[in-house]
Amino acid sequence: MSKQNQWIAGINAVAAAVEHDADNVREVLVEAGGKNSRLTEIEENARRKGIDVRRVAQQALDGVAGGLRHQGVVARYAAAKTWGEDELPALIEAAQGKALILVLDGVQDPHNLGACLRSAAAAGATAVIIPKDKAVQVNATVRKTSAGAADSVPVIRATNLARCLRELQQLGVWIYGLAGEATASLYSIDLRGNVALALGGEADGLRRLTREHCDQLVTIPMPGADAAQGVESLNVSVATGVTLFEAVRQRQA
Repeated sequence: MSKQNQWIAGINAVAAAVEHDADNVREVLVEAGGKNSRLTEIEENARRKGIDVRRVAQQALDGVAGGLRHQGVVARYAAAKTWGEDELPALIEAAQGKALILVLDGVQDPHNLGACLRSAAAAGATAVIIPKDKAVQVNATVRKTSAGAADSVPVIRATNLARCLRELQQLGVWIYGLAGEATASLYSIDLRGNVALALGGEADGLRRLTREHCDQLVTIPMPGADAAQGVESLNVSVATGVTLFEAVRQRQA
């Protein structure tokens, strides 16, 4: 567990931290006189779990929220469980041949990462893998954007992403990389087994080494791209949602 404290802000982010990772919530600050019923729910749940709760003025919340929209509640937090690469085998085994892993190669925008984690949690992803370097990490903004998903899906920080992909392949996971120039359509491949879906960062997409470690490159067909001037590729968070839920569709068919 990481012991570095940080402030998280917003009703969904704080509620999820209290519900799923109470041991790492150091205290909760609630706006005095706040009218939202969910603030009361958070306060009561926190007190039940032995977390210190203080009622404070809005100005105090503004000061610790660091510019984030806090909605009347913040929490001092010691970060969620840090998952290691050595835990991948157990996660994949527990998925019983239906592991669904999201690999994000160099996402820089915390709002994009938060949105990707939200989609991953909604799709029931087994894990999300991000590089330790040259990519945004799970911070307060990511937690806020993810609406609590950062606490409910294992996020694995890979020291060496290429090596991690090789390990996935050795564990029987087939890796598909999203690339605009690929000829195979996302909708033509089988996503029902142990699958990892690799998407690149906002600027350059998948890095060369990541591409080389994919079993196949695929693309999301965009019939409107030719007609709509300037439409070349989807935002990474949108592409993540499309890709994950194509896998969900196939698995439920």
